[in-house]
Amino acid sequence: MRDVAALAGVSLKTVSRVVNREAGVSDDLRERVERAVGRLDYTHNLTASNLRRSHGRTGVIGVLVQDVSNSFSVGLLRSLEDAARERQCVVLAASIDEETDRERALVADLVARRVDGLILMPSTLDQSYLASEVRAGLPTVFVDRPPRGVESDSVLVDNRRGAREAVSHLLAVGHTRVAALVDLTSIPTAAARLGGYEAALKAAGIKPDPALVVMGLRTTEEAQEALTAMMSRPDPPTAVFACRNILSIGAIRALRELGLSHEVALVGFDDFPLADLMTPSLTVVRQDVREIGRQAAELLFARIEGDASAPHRIVSIPTLVVRGSGEIPPPGRR
Repeated sequence: MRDVAALAGVSLKTVSRVVNREAGVSDDLRERVERAVGRLDYTHNLTASNLRRSHGRTGVIGVLVQDVSNSFSVGLLRSLEDAARERQCVVLAASIDEETDRERALVADLVARRVDGLILMPSTLDQSYLASEVRAGLPTVFVDRPPRGVESDSVLVDNRRGAREAVSHLLAVGHTRVAALVDLTSIPTAAARLGGYEAALKAAGIKPDPALVVMGLRTTEEAQEALTAMMSRPDPPTAVFACRNILSIGAIRALRELGLSHEVALVGFDDFPLADLMTPSLTVVRQDVREIGRQAAELLFARIEGDASAPHRIVSIPTLVVRGSGEIPPPGRR
């Protein structure tokens, strides 16, 4: 910065104001500084600059999701990135992959790097390991899954309500044998969606058949194999509720290979790219991922700016998007 100041013929303070995009510098001086910066290939050290300031911020927020390749996480990260960019911050993101040790190691790494705040989609059943950091002032917002063992802001989805609406929709079409493809029930979202499935059946006076529920499905391939096996039974389901987007893809593949895409109804929880271009187009329970990300960012940056109010809990209501696959009637009603 001293070299830039000398070449531009200005004070060190003027250079500081220009590189930090502060007001109070004339266009002529700003242009001289920027020319000097270009000639000297100067790169502003943002970390050092922030450490010199009273707030000590790094301009970085950490985001930990389950899988950065999943469409839900992609949409969430993009929304957070847009919000961070507006505030001249960057996002440092990583996948937890439903591994508790990985989550704790990544959180420790981000804390050690002194991120200004943390947005977390936890895999651990208890996040009390974060209590000391939260007490010390680390702004933390939980998304998709509620905090346990620590008081913190959260932005969640009413998964039970969304699942119940999806299954009730299938029942209204005339189905009574509705299968459920479910993730690990140790995951709060999966457990809530399974609860919504069961609640819809109960409300319709239908006793759940354990043979129609497969839990612990983690991949597209596992979902495909599970539904293929289920359809080979003497009394197969006439409709399917897939509790996660990758499980919906597995179900689509299974029905296509069996030649049942237009015979068996299917509703998925979570939208994903090209779902509307499937044949038939996939009926889904859609979460407003961008809005979830926006709300999480608003909470986080409010805390970073000093908001000391009690923890906030925002619950988003998902919507059923009717496209065709969920409206296929059972054999007796065609």
